[in-house]
Amino acid sequence: MTAVQDLRDAAQSPLQSAAAPALVLGSASPRRLELLAQIGIVPDRILPAEIDEAPQRGENPRDYVRRMAREKAAALAGHAGDAVLCADTAVVAGRRILGKPADAAEARRFLQLLSGRRHRVLTSVALAHGGRLRERLVETVIRFRPLTAAQIDAYLATGEWQGKAGAYAIQGHASAFAIWMQGSYSGVVGLPLAETATLLAAIGIQGKAT
Repeated sequence: MTAVQDLRDAAQSPLQSAAAPALVLGSASPRRLELLAQIGIVPDRILPAEIDEAPQRGENPRDYVRRMAREKAAALAGHAGDAVLCADTAVVAGRRILGKPADAAEARRFLQLLSGRRHRVLTSVALAHGGRLRERLVETVIRFRPLTAAQIDAYLATGEWQGKAGAYAIQGHASAFAIWMQGSYSGVVGLPLAETATLLAAIGIQGKAT
C-alpha cells in the first residue's frame, strides 16, 4: 500500500461521513505525544503496550522494528471501533541493534561505538483499525562527530540517555553530536510525522490546526 493509495482511501472512505474512530496511542513516550500534538492530533487514550522487546536470534533490524510495532498494535487492538497507533524505534550500528541501555556503563559503550561514524535509526509505525493493519518503516542515517571521553562523561551526567534507544536523544544535548543526517528528524525522535499523518488520514483522523 503506497502513501498515495492511503490518501485515496481517506478521500473515498465512508469514515469521512461518520465520526472518526477514537485514537489510542500505544506508547507511554512523552515525545510521541508531543510529536502528535505538532500535527494537531490528541489521542483519546494513552495505553502502553507491554510486550517482550528482545530481538529474536538472527533477526535483522528492519524485521525487528516492524515486528515490535505490529506486536504492540496487536496487543491493544481488542478495543472495538478504536484505532491503535504504535511505533518502535531502533538505533542500528552495522547490524547491531542498540536498544535502551541497562545502565550508564552500557550507555557509554553505545556512545563510544557511535562516535565518529554513521549509524541508522529505524522507526516502524503500525496503525490497527477495523481488522486491518497499516504500516510504515522509515530509515534515517546519522553521522556523529568523534566524541571525547570528557564529552561522553558530560552527556551521561545529564541522565538524558536513560530509556533512549542507542543511549541518546537527538532532540536534547545529543543534537550537538550529529554533524549529518538524511531522513526523518521526527522519526529519530520517535514518530515520523509525515508518514503517521498519512496513515491516520486514511481512516478519517485529521489533525486540527491550533
